[in-house]
Amino acid sequence: MSRELTRPVRVLVAKVGLDGHDRGAKVIATALRDAGMEVIYTGLRQTPEMVVNAALQEDVDAIGVSILSGAHMTVFPKIIRLLKEKEMNDVLLTGGGIIPEEDMKELNEMGVGKLFAPGATTTEIADYIKDWVKENRSF
Repeated sequence: MSRELTRPVRVLVAKVGLDGHDRGAKVIATALRDAGMEVIYTGLRQTPEMVVNAALQEDVDAIGVSILSGAHMTVFPKIIRLLKEKEMNDVLLTGGGIIPEEDMKELNEMGVGKLFAPGATTTEIADYIKDWVKENRSF
C-alpha cells in the first residue's frame, strides 16, 4: 500500500574513501534534486562514520554511496553496521558504481538496497528511492 509523502524525500549522497571521481555523484545529486528531493552532498573522502553521522544529523530517508574504488565490500557492510548501531533501521542504503553483480547480490543479502551499475538512468534511481521511502518510512 503506497502512501503520499508529506515532505520531500531527504537523501545524503556520499563519496567514501580515497576515490576522487565525483562527477557521477554530482550528476545523481542534481537529478535527485530535479526529482523533488532534498539532497545533501558530503563531498569527497568521507569515512563510513562521517556518512552515518551526517545522515543522523540531517535526518535523511536514504543514503546513496557512489563507489568506484573497489572497496564496496568493505564500505557498505561498515555503513550497514553503523546504521544498525545507531538504530537507523528505516534509512535506505543504496548506491552505485563499479560493483560486480555477484557482489551486489551479497550486499543486498546484508541489507543494502538496490545498487545501480553504470548505465542506470537517473529516473530509475529517483523512482526507486521515492518508492522505497513511501513504503518503508513513517512520517
